[in-house]
Amino acid sequence: MARVPAALNALNRIPRASRALSRRHRTPRALPTLDAAPRQPAWLRALGLAAVVLFGAWLGLLVVGNVRTPVGPMNTTMTLRPSLTGGTKINVSPLGALQLDSHRAPLRLDVNVDQLDPVRSQALVDHPERLSGLQDEVTRDVEHGTRDLALRSCVAVVSGATALGLAVYRRPRRALAAGGTALALLVASGASAYLTWNPKSVLEPRYSGLLSSAPSLIGNARSIVTEFDVYQKELARLVTNVTKLYDVTSTLPAYRPDPSTVRVLHVSDIHLNPASWKIIASLVQQYKVDVIVDTGDTMDHGTAAENGFLDPIADLGAPYVWVRGNHDSRVTQRYLSRMKNVHVLDDGRAQTVAGLRFAGIGDPQFTPDRSNPRGADQSEQLAGDRLASALRDQKNAGTPVDVAMAHEPSAAREVDGEVPLVLCGHLHHEGDEILKYGTRLRMEGSTGGSGLRALEHKYPAPVEASILYFDRDTRRLQAWDSIKLGGLGETTAEVSRHLPEENQPGATPSPSSTPSGSATPASPAPATSAP
Repeated sequence: MARVPAALNALNRIPRASRALSRRHRTPRALPTLDAAPRQPAWLRALGLAAVVLFGAWLGLLVVGNVRTPVGPMNTTMTLRPSLTGGTKINVSPLGALQLDSHRAPLRLDVNVDQLDPVRSQALVDHPERLSGLQDEVTRDVEHGTRDLALRSCVAVVSGATALGLAVYRRPRRALAAGGTALALLVASGASAYLTWNPKSVLEPRYSGLLSSAPSLIGNARSIVTEFDVYQKELARLVTNVTKLYDVTSTLPAYRPDPSTVRVLHVSDIHLNPASWKIIASLVQQYKVDVIVDTGDTMDHGTAAENGFLDPIADLGAPYVWVRGNHDSRVTQRYLSRMKNVHVLDDGRAQTVAGLRFAGIGDPQFTPDRSNPRGADQSEQLAGDRLASALRDQKNAGTPVDVAMAHEPSAAREVDGEVPLVLCGHLHHEGDEILKYGTRLRMEGSTGGSGLRALEHKYPAPVEASILYFDRDTRRLQAWDSIKLGGLGETTAEVSRHLPEENQPGATPSPSSTPSGSATPASPAPATSAP
């Protein structure tokens, strides 16, 4: 009987064990957990944040980052825009735009001239004496507008970056980090602009738009050199000129050249482009040019059949000084020498035209004639030596030359130290360089847009020319305007103002008896080429 309870206990343990076993098998075994997505590398997260900051800041500036403010008689809109080069762009509709290298920073200041206030503009016209205080008024307006723009831009970049960060990350902390980074970036850019601010940049603007109104808008070169040496005064002059343009309902005002300035139009490498004569005639009229100088390659093959192309020179309205290029033949030279008001220079011969003394030499090569050996370097250097010898003879005779002319830069370089300025062409692009012994070499681009060669490259060559401003008393170069028109099929135009180093505000002028100063070359020209 004692075994019965023990047997019952054993039977009772069996169901409990089976239930425990069934619960064990029903309970799912825990599996190792896996992350939903791998954690991104730190550099990728930083790159994403930078993209959010930059794009958000740009959106903020685009939407709310502009300030409307009056500047003198004008109502303007000031805006900051991302830029790789910085600077300031003044949009003057419908005339075009002025671009100034005012600072180096990843931000550009855009100033849009929306309209002129009729009441304030008429007050300036009726009371010209108020122009004397206009520069102070413009300065105050610009400073006030710049402060407002800085504050508004801070709000814009922070708001834009924060809003975009919140939309992308959905975390307030990350969004605030994006906004703070955008603000720090804007402050750093502002500091860079402040440290690199160049108030003299307004003396060398680049003007694009309607070329015909450029002389009045940019102003006379000599007056800029002698009368305006600070940014505020030049800005006031710009405002005044724009006011005058609008006062006559945007028609062309009369250009009043400084009587003490000799204006020389430098052209080169026309290469049989008939459109060049119309462009030259327009520039002569707009700038009241005193003399035209042509550094050769007016023709393309130099045949007698091409001579009729030269006939419009007689109607350009100014004396024409010419030297032979490597595409101009002796036939061409003889034809031009018989034309009225044309001065052909060769073998170092000098002539005084419009108060300036010119001397030049024709190119020793005539490349269309394939039967003659070329020997470019030796012949060009020999021609340059002959021109330099002639310049020394003129100086010893008491009739020093003011401007020398040659076609190839390699020949022009040989007159270094014998003349203040030498002009050349040949390479179909503009260049400016101070040579070792102080002579300034000015190389002109193709006034014919490379002529028949206009379609040889992917993009058509621009039409280039320059207006050179000389002091009538010292006969030294004061400034020059580089003019660039869009090539075949293009309708763009740009005028840029340049000052020699000795005419920059605060510089010591060079003695009139020496070449035009010495400085670091601005745009060195290659030594040789054969267009």
